[in-house]
Amino acid sequence: MTTRTIAHAAEDIIAAWGADKIYFGAKPYLLAMLSLRHSWDKYGEDDARSIVRYFLANARTFKGPVAKALKAELKTIIGD
Repeated sequence: MTTRTIAHAAEDIIAAWGADKIYFGAKPYLLAMLSLRHSWDKYGEDDARSIVRYFLANARTFKGPVAKALKAELKTIIGD
């Protein structure tokens, strides 16, 4: 099974959520995710797993079936 990258999932989240509607608490993590491919990548001093987890914790206003699927995909990518 081929897993997409974190960046691809982040692009789809931005498209689905709407760039102007992204919750301010989730936005910095979502933007960081655009530069991540795998769960072992780093963004500055933070690892990809932490960034994705912080995003998920702050993305509670991203709802609906597409949001649910994308969040589940991110959890799969990071191994949660």
